[in-house]
Amino acid sequence: MEILGIDIGGSGIKGALVDVEQGMQTTERHRIPTPQPATPDAVGDVVAELAHHFSWQGPIGCTFPAIVKNGVVHSAANVDPTWIGTDGKALLEQKTGCPVFLLNDADAAGVAEMAFGAGKERQGTVILLTFGTGIGSAIFVNGQLIPNTEFGHLKIRGKDAEHRAAARIRKEEALSWRKWAKRVDEFLGQMEFLFSPDLFIIGGGVSRRIEKFSSYLTTTSTEIVPAELQNEAGIIGAAIMARILVTSDLDLTKEKALA
Repeated sequence: MEILGIDIGGSGIKGALVDVEQGMQTTERHRIPTPQPATPDAVGDVVAELAHHFSWQGPIGCTFPAIVKNGVVHSAANVDPTWIGTDGKALLEQKTGCPVFLLNDADAAGVAEMAFGAGKERQGTVILLTFGTGIGSAIFVNGQLIPNTEFGHLKIRGKDAEHRAAARIRKEEALSWRKWAKRVDEFLGQMEFLFSPDLFIIGGGVSRRIEKFSSYLTTTSTEIVPAELQNEAGIIGAAIMARILVTSDLDLTKEKALA
């Protein structure tokens, strides 16, 4: 079964068709720069453009870098503030003419990693942390997602953790891998103290270079592994979650047939 997955980011909006049973993209990703300012209307137009690019008329799974509850956006740490209170699901459905499942971007990446990546068949408490412009997070307990965690805003030395340890900060402050890893290490130590996880999955672009800093992560006894799906995780996870739209439609069709 193929579903269109779309990943909305601060610099680019990317989409691809996904085989949700195999957990893999079946087309090349198509990327369009995120409009600036990234208002709801402007972003919605780009999502519609992506759907048109793939000649898509079915369900769409879409990520968004904020708290999303029942399709409504409730935060705007790294997006245009006009999104707060916007029914993103309804907006994107109106723009595309397709049913849409909208969820937090890190949650989507976590869903993909748990289904087909580094968290596959892992039980207990698994925490995915994506290090990029900010720090995204997703937590799973025995495979079940607890949505909309925002661990990147955990206070460390008086600052949000992502303002000290995001990958963006390493570049902006020209930190060595060792100095940056010490900040990441402190953050992981706090996360371990609070949640006693069985596994940390490190995502974001730095996951491809984990050998540069993993030896400096010493304060936690929790197993740490790099994400496996990397830049494809958000798209794949969004598509997996949108499968519920297809299942719901099938259930409704069955109910009508039995009526």
